Amino acid sequence: MDKLTDKLAALFKETGHAHHEAYLATDGADAEWPLWYADYLEKRLPELLGASLTKSEIVYLMVLLSKQTPPDTDWTQYYAAYIVDTYGPKT
Repeated sequence: MDKLTDKLAALFKETGHAHHEAYLATDGADAEWPLWYADYLEKRLPELLGASLTKSEIVYLMVLLSKQTPPDTDWTQYYAAYIVDTYGPKT
């Protein structure tokens, strides 16, 4: 994977840990997790990508990617690769 994808995967891993900590009393269970993730990622994700993403777009991406991530796949890498391919710099 390229550097940007690795950085983005690390950001998703950080976000997952932060979410789990925030919802420790429910063992990380949160039916509205895409909203929480969007709040957490709203400033971090566009800065890292160099692309403008609204909170609504981030929520959409979280829901979309959660539904299409293949089983037994590292979700952080999958999300990162998809987002870099879709929104990352074009070379």
